[in-house]
Amino acid sequence: MKFGTCVATLLAGTALAGVPATVYAAEADVAAGEDPNAIIVTSQKIEQRAVDVPITLSVQTGERMRELGVTDIGELSNYVPGLNVQVQSANNPGFVIRGITSDSGSAQQGPRVTLYYNGIDISRSRGAYQGIYDLDRVEVVKGPQATLFGTAATIGAISFVSAKPQAGTSASLTGAYGNLNAYRVEGFVNAGNDVIAARIAGQWKKRDGYIENLAPGQDDLYAQDQLGLRGSLRYTPTTDFTADLTFTYDRQRNSGTPFLSKNLGSTSVNGLYDAAYLGGSPLSGEVLGADKLGLNRDVYDGNLTLSWDFSDGWNFTTVNGYRHFDALEVFDADGSAAWYLEFAERAKGWQASHEGRFTYSDDQWRASFGWNYFIEDSSQYVPLSSELGTYLQCSANLIPGLGCVAADNTVNAGRATSLLTGGAFTAVPYSSWYKNEGRNQSWSMFGDVTWKPAPALELTAGARVLIEKRRSGYSANQPDAPVYGQPLLPLVDTDGQTFYARKSYAAILPRFNALYHLTPGLNLYATISEGRRSPVVQLSAAAGPVADLDLIKSETVWNYEAGIKGTVGMFSGSLGVYYDKYSNFQVSVLNATTGVARTESAGSASNLGVEAELEARFTDWLSAFGNVGFISGGIDDKAANGVYAGDQFRLQPKWQWAAGFNLNLPVTQSVNVFLTPSVTYRSKIYFEIPNREAISQGPVTLVNLRGGVSFMDGKFQVAGYARNLTDKKYLLDAGNTGGSFGYPTFIPAEPRTYGIEITARY
Repeated sequence: MKFGTCVATLLAGTALAGVPATVYAAEADVAAGEDPNAIIVTSQKIEQRAVDVPITLSVQTGERMRELGVTDIGELSNYVPGLNVQVQSANNPGFVIRGITSDSGSAQQGPRVTLYYNGIDISRSRGAYQGIYDLDRVEVVKGPQATLFGTAATIGAISFVSAKPQAGTSASLTGAYGNLNAYRVEGFVNAGNDVIAARIAGQWKKRDGYIENLAPGQDDLYAQDQLGLRGSLRYTPTTDFTADLTFTYDRQRNSGTPFLSKNLGSTSVNGLYDAAYLGGSPLSGEVLGADKLGLNRDVYDGNLTLSWDFSDGWNFTTVNGYRHFDALEVFDADGSAAWYLEFAERAKGWQASHEGRFTYSDDQWRASFGWNYFIEDSSQYVPLSSELGTYLQCSANLIPGLGCVAADNTVNAGRATSLLTGGAFTAVPYSSWYKNEGRNQSWSMFGDVTWKPAPALELTAGARVLIEKRRSGYSANQPDAPVYGQPLLPLVDTDGQTFYARKSYAAILPRFNALYHLTPGLNLYATISEGRRSPVVQLSAAAGPVADLDLIKSETVWNYEAGIKGTVGMFSGSLGVYYDKYSNFQVSVLNATTGVARTESAGSASNLGVEAELEARFTDWLSAFGNVGFISGGIDDKAANGVYAGDQFRLQPKWQWAAGFNLNLPVTQSVNVFLTPSVTYRSKIYFEIPNREAISQGPVTLVNLRGGVSFMDGKFQVAGYARNLTDKKYLLDAGNTGGSFGYPTFIPAEPRTYGIEITARY
């Protein structure tokens, strides 16, 4: 038996999970238009089959996301091994690849996971979230990919590719209604010819909150009102030149995040999944910027991509983008009726980038080289509104026996001001704020060269040379509280000044890949690459006031992985093993008395993992899919790593898997019955470092279902859907700002949702 056949048999018999709907071409040189089963990706900045990319790559097509009923990036991550997305709010998403989280809201910190939208970096956390609609595909690339996706791709990248305008006329409209009074309308209209075509797409989602809020004047918690709009124009005057212009608008008007307390008020009695009492601040509009808890967020995005095949084998592509975000989120950090820890976050900024790239390809060589410039300017403004006696009583229990908030939501601490001042004052409002700023620029040149010394072997080497300039700013207004005579938060007032610090850095980030074609549809691959998270120019203030600068060195990781991917008969999928070694691993921790997040070095860390994906296509109308990821890693258990030694990475499950099947059975010549049930599993996670059992979530298994009937050759469709069918109660997040003051808060995840949707296509 030939070696290739042996490995093929092993893959078919032992792979545990796979990329849903991934069926590769039977011949290596088949073009996408000639084989509808071949998934074409652009992860290496050229169009090629996913099976021919020598890195670990998961692809979810727009069609598969529709089959699964996925309408949010958090839902999508359940079906991608090694990926977890925690959407605490649209203003605070957390993106996790192989246990490494990127979610910092500080303008002074760089991301770890790159998010790309039509080739443009949108990784800044507060501007990254957007609706999932009318997408061609989502590519999730694992491992450091500096030459492909820039320096933010410390451990991987998520690339969203929207559907492009096409010649001809087509349209689709979907309307859905479900429990929680949930509405969803989405669709597109496409029109044009071979020279110029346009496409307009959108999505509107609205639902009631699933946590009742007993506080008067406040809305129920976690209600959604989200709108996304996209306009695209494609101009192709010749077969050698394409221009794509895309504008996107995304907005949220969501109600408050349910930061619920186990220690204060009604939530501690009735449990985290029943009614709560988040009262906010009576001065919220004046001090925090909005009268109610909730999120008001707007994102504007523009993209211009030009591609020119100017000679045989040669192409020049330039990708240019601009993104602007402005978000105000008001939240109750203590999770109770008390006027205690009432905060807001005003995050705003803009990003602009330009990239130029030449590529060349012939039978023996493939090469790309180019340049990139990226600039971002953002800020995070955090005001506090509190009441003096309530703050002191809840924080320090100055009056024994009085307590903070009773089980019936009576705010006993509200009497503290009168008791402490002998009745001179009944309430003393207090407010303060701090603000961090970041203006970061990077200039880089990059290149990759692939050599084919034999028809079955490809060797790739590349590097990115980087220069970056980081400027951080900090200011704070922390006045002395009346009567008390000192600030409530132990932060230094900058006396009207804004402190600035500037630092420049340089780095070279390489990657090496090998790909061996066992058969035209089955490949072995291996890769070695280096990733880097930018240094942190962490600036605050010390007594004086003077600038307090803390320089956190860059986090670096060497990644080693090998695997197999391809198709054997009715089976297609991949199996990969990786090992990551980190130096100067950066962790974000909340100060125990201020609630302000700071970056620290936890020392060394390592990661050993396995990822596998599999699809079995039994017939034209029935297929089954699955995937699994295992991670054994964390901060190294060494004395030099201090309190972090031996900790599991935050939001990292050791095991994650999903499985299901897709049935699309013809009943008559024009009527089909379809059904896609799926099960997802995630093992225990910790929400913070250092790990604490109280701030963790045990294993979670979710059952999801979508099915229905399509008529008129798929032009009309009626479907029912259910997510979290068993109504599993579990936590989305825990700890949070309240934990720094001794009152950790807990966010319940979405309960069972279900409904019906109707789709018409033209």
